[in-house]
Amino acid sequence: MDRYFGFKEQGTSYRQETIAGLTTFLSMAYILFVNPLILGDAGMDMQAVFVATALAAAIGTLIMGLLANYPIALAPGMGLNAFFAYSVVLGMGISWQVALFGVFMSGIIFIIITVSGIREVIINAIPAELKYAAAAGIGLFIAFIGLKNAGIVVPYEATAVTLGHLGHPPTLLAIFGLVVTVIFMVRGVKGGIFYGMILTSFVGVLTGVINWDGGIVSSVPDMSPTFLAAFDITWAEIFTVQLLVVILTFLFVDFFDTAGTLYAVANQAGFVKDNKLPRANKALLADSSATSIGALLGTSTTTAYIESSSGVAAGGRTGFTSVITAALFVIALFFSPLLGVITAQVTAPALIIVGILMASSLGLIDWKKFEIAVPAFLTVIAMPLTYSIATGIALGFIMYPVTMLVKGKGKEVHPLMYVLFFVFLAYFVFLGE
Repeated sequence: MDRYFGFKEQGTSYRQETIAGLTTFLSMAYILFVNPLILGDAGMDMQAVFVATALAAAIGTLIMGLLANYPIALAPGMGLNAFFAYSVVLGMGISWQVALFGVFMSGIIFIIITVSGIREVIINAIPAELKYAAAAGIGLFIAFIGLKNAGIVVPYEATAVTLGHLGHPPTLLAIFGLVVTVIFMVRGVKGGIFYGMILTSFVGVLTGVINWDGGIVSSVPDMSPTFLAAFDITWAEIFTVQLLVVILTFLFVDFFDTAGTLYAVANQAGFVKDNKLPRANKALLADSSATSIGALLGTSTTTAYIESSSGVAAGGRTGFTSVITAALFVIALFFSPLLGVITAQVTAPALIIVGILMASSLGLIDWKKFEIAVPAFLTVIAMPLTYSIATGIALGFIMYPVTMLVKGKGKEVHPLMYVLFFVFLAYFVFLGE
């Protein structure tokens, strides 16, 4: 096995890889409880989503480790699950079964463009600033959801939103969780988000804010409510402009989020040579396969996790790290009773912290160029204000060719961007009907 993974070439060992795999798992274990809560808002069975989340993470991470031999873990992505629940299901009125079909199809398309090499064309077509803006906008959107779930931000007729009642016990618990999680993160504690959730849950139970029946371990919950539900739909629900936009958005966000994560983690591990990532196609194929598999199981898009960098920092250098992480996700299947302890107030700090991390890409945008600043800003601000990731991306893609043409830089815009301009324009016309 050490020969297959190349332990000697990478200067690692079973012990080092095992520790790295455990570190990665602890850093991203929060998704096991956050994802069911978010998709539960879309009407999905939380117990089934918990199982789908664990299995999708285990299978996707195992494929990444065995096929691409990278110490990179996968799981249902933050931001994409929010888009699934709040933009697609609640915002567009699309059933969660149809939304799962959209995720499945985006994975299939991702596989095709990966195998065919079209990914290079797509990467070059969309300007980096819009990619950064999309990531930052999703971050703000996720943070806004976290603040709302915590009760820190509440609806208000006069000003749309306002500051909530901070003395309310559940809100106080969320604030406590945010403070301790921030302390963990600032101190550089690996798995800080996960530990923050555990500590917040403990305090919540201790103070009576959270009711807990004492259960920790149980048999694996029934996954039948979500398993293969992606195909429990009609043809009329498939052939719609709305679903096309949903599929394209899933594809867009997953594609570039994965590419950025893969490059960042691989560069940290020292794999990137001459600005090229070895076995990139295998890594992308693992990611796209995991997306389709996850949709069949019953969860939103499965993608590479930046938290994998914690495992790399702990010494992970081969796919054996991913194998260990995958095994831990399988073991986690037996801890579903903890779903009753991990309430919205407990997961709210995790959403806010992830939002902060994603918003860091704002610094990569050249705000001094107004023709770039306008579409980037509209992309970022529209997501939380319209409660729609798709709307933010659409506005940015519509405005970008316009500002570039006015600036006299029309020739610098890739032809595909002009095609997307008309696609998203038609999308808004369709919504207005």
